[in-house]
Amino acid sequence: MEKFRSLFILILAALVLSSCSGLNKMKKNAGLIKYEVTPKVLETHAGLVNVTIKGVFPEKYFDKKTTVTATPVLTYAGGETAFEKVQVLQGESVQANNKVITYTGGDFTYTAAVPYKDAMKVSELMLKAKAVRGKKSLDFDPVKLADGVIATSTLVEKHGKAVMMKDQYVRITPESQAADINYVINKYDIRPAELKAEDIVALKNYIQSVATDPNRQFKTATISSYASPDGAFDLNEKLSGNRGTAADKLIKKEFVKIEAAKTAGFFDSKTTAEDWDGFKAEVEGSTLQDKDLILRVLSMYADPEVREKEIKNMSSAFEALKTDILPKLRRSKMMVGVDKIGRSDEQILAQALADPKVLSLEEILYAGSLTKDANEMLGFYLAAADAYPQDLRAANNVGYAYMALGKTDDAIAAFEKAKAIDNNDMVKNNLGFGYLVKGDLVKAEEYFNSMYAASTESKWGLGVIATTKGEYDKAVNLFGTAPCFNLALAQVLKGDVNKAKVTLDSMTEMCKCGKPSYLKAIVGARLDDRDYMLNGLREAVGFNADWKAYAKTDLELAKFWNDDTFKSAVQ
Repeated sequence: MEKFRSLFILILAALVLSSCSGLNKMKKNAGLIKYEVTPKVLETHAGLVNVTIKGVFPEKYFDKKTTVTATPVLTYAGGETAFEKVQVLQGESVQANNKVITYTGGDFTYTAAVPYKDAMKVSELMLKAKAVRGKKSLDFDPVKLADGVIATSTLVEKHGKAVMMKDQYVRITPESQAADINYVINKYDIRPAELKAEDIVALKNYIQSVATDPNRQFKTATISSYASPDGAFDLNEKLSGNRGTAADKLIKKEFVKIEAAKTAGFFDSKTTAEDWDGFKAEVEGSTLQDKDLILRVLSMYADPEVREKEIKNMSSAFEALKTDILPKLRRSKMMVGVDKIGRSDEQILAQALADPKVLSLEEILYAGSLTKDANEMLGFYLAAADAYPQDLRAANNVGYAYMALGKTDDAIAAFEKAKAIDNNDMVKNNLGFGYLVKGDLVKAEEYFNSMYAASTESKWGLGVIATTKGEYDKAVNLFGTAPCFNLALAQVLKGDVNKAKVTLDSMTEMCKCGKPSYLKAIVGARLDDRDYMLNGLREAVGFNADWKAYAKTDLELAKFWNDDTFKSAVQ
C-alpha cells in the first residue's frame, strides 16, 4: 500500500512537472513567434483604432495540450485599453472549438477595433498572452507589436457655418413726381387753366418740398412732348417740338434757384411727332365699340399714313377717337426724379447702439452687418426679435450671433424659434451646424439631409460628418473644389497627398489656429519633403505655440524627430 501511494505521488509530480515544463518552454520560446501588424503604425479613423495581427508559430512550439488566450492592449500614460475581442488558440489535443495550432506549426489572423481616446496618441500596442495546460496557467511576457496612434483624422474642423439672413435696407430709394400739360389740337401754347390743374400744382409743391429736404436729392427732370397721330407728319413733328419748348420753359422756371438743376444733363427733353404707342395704350384701356378692329389695323400696318387712312375710313370709330382718345395724346409729360437718402452706415450704427427701437426693422437688421463685435450684433438682433417677434430673419440672426459667440445651446434655441416661424432650408442648415458644433452628428446630418435643396454650407457640414465617419471619398466630393483645410485633410486621409498639397497652397488665407499650416507639415512628411514639412511646422508654431508639443509626439513626423532643425522648431 505504501509503495502504491509513493508511485502515485511520483506519477502526479511527473505530470505537474511535465505541465509546467510545457508552459515554461512556450514562454521561453515566445520570441520565435512572428507577428505582422497592419497598419505598422496604428491610426484612428471614424473614431476607432483598427488593427490586424497575423501570428505565425514555428514547428514544435505549440504544446498539444495547451490553450493560449491573447489580448491586444493599447498602453499609454495613465492607463491602458484592451481590445474586447480576444484570440484563443489551442493545441491539437485540446477538446474545444478554438483555433488549432498543431505541433508542426500554424498561424492566426486577428482583426478588431477599439474606440479612440486622446491619450492613445502616445501609446504602444502590446500583446498579452496567458497559457493554460490542465489546471496550470502561466502569463507570458507582454510583446510590443506596434506604436500608435496617428490621430490626423481627429484634426477635422467642426466649426459652424450658420447663415445670416439678409436685411432689405436700401439707403437710396428712387422716387418721382409727374404732371401732364394738355394742349388743344394743333396748338402748343399753355393755357392758364392747365397751370391750375391738380397735378401741375402738386408737381410744383413737390419740387419746393425736395429743395428744402436734406434727405432728398434731385437727379433729373424729363420732359416728353407728343402730338397725336392724326394729321400730316411734318406738322406733327413741328408741333411736338414747340410743345416741348413750352414745357421746358415752364419746368425750368421752377428750378431757377435749385443748384442741382445747373448740372449738365439734368434736363432731358424728348419729342414724339406721332404718338402711336400712346394711341394703342389708350385704345386698349378704352371701352370703344370698335377697339378690336382699331387694334387689328395697328397690327396689320406699320406705315403711319396707311394706319391713319384705314382708321379714318372707319367713320363712326374715328369720331369716337377724336373725342375720347386723341385729345389725351396732345400733351407734354413732365417727370422729376429724386433720390430719397436714408441714414448712413455711421448714423445707423450710432442709433443702434443708443436705442435700436428708433430704427425700422430693416435698419436694425442692417446694423447687425455693420459691426464686428458679436455682442453688439446679438444686442441688435435681440432688439429686432423683441420688436418684431414674427420676423424670421430676426429670430434666425439671433442664433447666428450666438454661434459667433460660441454659445451653441443658445443658438440652437434661437434657431428653433425661427423654425416655428418658417421651417425653411436656411433654418435647417443653421440647426444642422448648431448640432454639428455641439457634437450631435446624427441630428446634424438629419437636418442637413432634410433640406429641400442642399446649400454650399450644408454640403460642407455633410463633408465634415463624412470625414468623421472615415468616408473620405464622399467627404472630398461634398467639400467641392474651393480650397479649404477640411478638403485638404480629407485628401490626405484618402491618400491623395499631392492633391492636398495643391489645395493647401491654393488657400489665400491661413487660419490663425495653425491647423492648415500644421497639415502642410504632415503633407511634407508624407511626401518626404523636408523643407515643406519644416516650413509648415514653423508657420503653425508661429500661429499657435501648442503645435510644438503636438509635433513632438505626432508619429506623422516621427522620421524627423532626430533632425536638429526639427528639434529647434519645436523647442
